[in-house]
Amino acid sequence: MKQYEAVILTLERLGGVATLGQLNQEVFKLKECLWNTKTPFASIRRIVQLDKNIYKIKPGLYGLIKLRKEIESRGIIVETEKNKNSKEAVEFNHSYYQGLLLTIGNLKGLNTFVPNQDKNRKFIDSRSLAEIRTLNELPEYSFPEIVKRSSTIDVIWFNQRTMPHSFFEVEHSTDIQNSLLKFYDLQDFYTRMIIVADEIRHCEYKQKLNRGAFMEIQNRVNFLSYHSLIKQYEAEIFKTSQQFII
Repeated sequence: MKQYEAVILTLERLGGVATLGQLNQEVFKLKECLWNTKTPFASIRRIVQLDKNIYKIKPGLYGLIKLRKEIESRGIIVETEKNKNSKEAVEFNHSYYQGLLLTIGNLKGLNTFVPNQDKNRKFIDSRSLAEIRTLNELPEYSFPEIVKRSSTIDVIWFNQRTMPHSFFEVEHSTDIQNSLLKFYDLQDFYTRMIIVADEIRHCEYKQKLNRGAFMEIQNRVNFLSYHSLIKQYEAEIFKTSQQFII
């Protein structure tokens, strides 16, 4: 079996759509294909970028051309200038990045939570976000009003003591200031606070964070671009294929 055929078959087995991280994890399970190269992951990346049978959905996410209609019927669509603000595109973006954050948290051995209002949204492999998160209910880690305030945060990682480790707000098109207000109200917790968004919103993020109202949390909040999130997701997936991590 040729290398490009192995990638296509792996995509088929994953439902026609997969992240580059998933492909790197699964393609080598096909014993019929030999990867006699020192850089197999670079070869996989080149195949998904150049093969005419594969199309790019988002950075780090690819689908099979022959299954495109089926993939799009599942809400997994290519974002264009024309549809980027549509309900379908916004919901897919949100659930996709939530799913990546949940997966990374799980791989790190943390407990993960996504709001119940989002739990039925689908990740790329047709699993709901509820199936990926490890906590079905938000832990009562503080006073009721504090717990309630955090109940709509897009993704929360909890440590083994069931205390918040990281708060993530995914900002695709909504107002970043609303997320900063949540973080301001939760500032008394020793936890990381991260805005996840496209790099083009980084300047907007800095402008709003630098307002006087947010002075107390200016050194507490960080910005994570979609590109960086995808790279970190791929790195965590890669670790799972290693026999020993130093």
